[in-house]
Amino acid sequence: MENTLNYINASIQAFLPIQVVGDKQALAVKYLKEHGFDFGKDEVWRFVDFSSYLTDNLDLPNEKEKHEYDFVCNIPRLDTTRLTLFNGYVADSEKMIVTPQGVIMGSIKEALKQYPQLVSKYFATCSKKENSFLAANTTLFSDGFFIYVPDNVVIEKPIQILDVIKSQIPLFLQTRNLIYVGKNSRITLIHCDDSCNQNRSFSNNVTEIYIDQDAHVEHYKMQNMNNNSGLMNHNYIVMQQGASLLSNSISLNGGNIRNHNEVRMLGEHCDAQVHGLYLMDKEQKMDNYVYVEHAFPNCTSNELFKGILDDSAHATFNGHVLVCEHATKTDASQSNKNILLTDKATVDSKPFLEIYNDDVKCSHGSTIGQLDETALFYIRSRGIGERTAKTLLMYAFCDEVIQKIAITALAERLSDMVKKRLHGELTVCDECALHCSVPDCKFEIDITKL
Repeated sequence: MENTLNYINASIQAFLPIQVVGDKQALAVKYLKEHGFDFGKDEVWRFVDFSSYLTDNLDLPNEKEKHEYDFVCNIPRLDTTRLTLFNGYVADSEKMIVTPQGVIMGSIKEALKQYPQLVSKYFATCSKKENSFLAANTTLFSDGFFIYVPDNVVIEKPIQILDVIKSQIPLFLQTRNLIYVGKNSRITLIHCDDSCNQNRSFSNNVTEIYIDQDAHVEHYKMQNMNNNSGLMNHNYIVMQQGASLLSNSISLNGGNIRNHNEVRMLGEHCDAQVHGLYLMDKEQKMDNYVYVEHAFPNCTSNELFKGILDDSAHATFNGHVLVCEHATKTDASQSNKNILLTDKATVDSKPFLEIYNDDVKCSHGSTIGQLDETALFYIRSRGIGERTAKTLLMYAFCDEVIQKIAITALAERLSDMVKKRLHGELTVCDECALHCSVPDCKFEIDITKL
């Protein structure tokens, strides 16, 4: 295929609106024609650079390959409902699932055929501001999942979305997930981005989550991509009155990752807990953008993002909390903490509060530093080797984010993965990027006993 950007431009010029969401796609096409991929001096996109992927000769995935995936993710003691996107397409066996409770799960392209009114009602409604990557996805997405949870339904078993890339050719993928959670309902989502070999790829993915009144959503995002991959990941979340959100993203590997998160609280008494952990080394790039909008009174939000960077890795945190004029009694906190292990690793951190009334409780902060030499000396004075002592300090730094994961089995597995990553042992292999098939992974020292 010609380079990715030329393909997008050619597809836009030849665009034919798809029934049901055609009007929204037509607006996305109009935006792309007017703006292209030039972000100018927009501070939100200042450090984002996917130009090498956009000018690469990446191929579109072959839909026929969706029948041939053999990826197995086995997290011990974690019982989930598995949904798989393999090279951008939903498996035939998961095209459309309807439970006795009325929950709908399946391919968004199939949902457009079977439930067009449901899809069109919420499709492209969670984002507040358009951007080029979002517009490209809205227009050209290949597939993705549509999950609909009716009112007053509690889904006890977590739903795990496996977004797996395994191809012998470099791929350009665009997937779209749309999730609606009805009033007084509850759902837990585990979303995994994995690559199973070292081939180059660029993924431009969008997930929209609409949380209705008094509903609760737990959303866990795990990313472990190879060093040749680029991932543009959008999460757009809308919350209605009384809704609550627990979001936690763990980024262990990836050549160039951008997590673009927007949370909008459009009713009173909403609560959003948004957390993240990123471990980067070599020449890896990590960009976190978090926008939280308080549009109504009596809402709370808490952001905690932590990162450890080694070698020549580069990370960016751009946090923006907007407290509107009538959003009194807002309680919002924002924190970004980073450890640099070398003098070549860099972090650009910008926590930002925009407040339009004075009846609020808001805070923000950022720290960038090295491992505490005093603490390191104290641990080593107890007979612990230097490498283990450094690993203990780094793990203690990460543990604050891991402890916010409410699923015990998932927290334990991610704890193991972080320990292995800090040891430099976690790399993408040919079988499973997260090593989840190794249930007896252990760490030689229990820090709780020190």
